[in-house]
Amino acid sequence: MKLYRCLTGPDDATFCLRVSEALNQGWELCGGPTLTYDGNRVIVGQAVVKEAPGQFSRDIDLSKH
Repeated sequence: MKLYRCLTGPDDATFCLRVSEALNQGWELCGGPTLTYDGNRVIVGQAVVKEAPGQFSRDIDLSKH
């Protein structure tokens, strides 16, 4: 099955670590990042996808893949 996640957060080192962690868990970038400004700070989003064994179910906990 193919899994999809969209990681979002302030554009800081913590966000970069979250994306790096996902990449090291087998997730792959899906397109480029997106940026917006909320009036106080830059918010970034990055989609990631992963091929995983098993069948899709809405009960899947994406944080465990």
